[in-house]
Amino acid sequence: MNAVNHAATALLLKKRWPDLPLVPALVAVQLTEFLWVFLNLAGIEHTTTEPQVRSLADIHLWDMPYSHSLGAAALLAVAAWLVVAKVAGRPSWALPLAVGVFSHIVLDVATHAHDVEVLPFVFPVKIGSGLYDVPPFALVFETIYGLFCWWVFNGSRALLGIIVGFNLAALSFYVPSVPGPEGLLAGHPKVFALVILVHIVAAQVAVGYFAARRPARSKDA
Repeated sequence: MNAVNHAATALLLKKRWPDLPLVPALVAVQLTEFLWVFLNLAGIEHTTTEPQVRSLADIHLWDMPYSHSLGAAALLAVAAWLVVAKVAGRPSWALPLAVGVFSHIVLDVATHAHDVEVLPFVFPVKIGSGLYDVPPFALVFETIYGLFCWWVFNGSRALLGIIVGFNLAALSFYVPSVPGPEGLLAGHPKVFALVILVHIVAAQVAVGYFAARRPARSKDA
């Protein structure tokens, strides 16, 4: 899922748990992806590409048992709960942050090809909706989800523009007929991981900044 839409999940957490600071929520919803970037750059998990990359369908996340599996996500969520509640002494933050961590794999299962393992090494069946096999449909679904998060949060027009803008900026990755920088990623999976890292950080900063400054929509008019 597009990084900005994962970031938008933090808006749902903030709406449900108003005392939860937005920054930890933003980190929680992308903790899995930060782990994925590190493991790919370290050569522990692996991504491959087709000889020509025209969309996300040509990029294959074929080996990511430690970052993107239901079992690993559950363990990471429990670990986040323990660290926040017992070590950091913030029990009121623990549940929403654990939910945020696990939300990442739920959304990825809803969009990815069959590349998310259930339980690595024990029950390594791979699941996923297959939307990334038809990327334009994935973009529509993801954008609707991001807009839903914005609507529930009662965000500003500026925040709406950020969510729509980041989704449109990724258009060439989802629509093969639209040329873009994805063509440069063929045979360079680690570069892809770095691109994802930059995209995550940019989306986190943009969503966090404009969400923190939000006026109510009624005051926007």
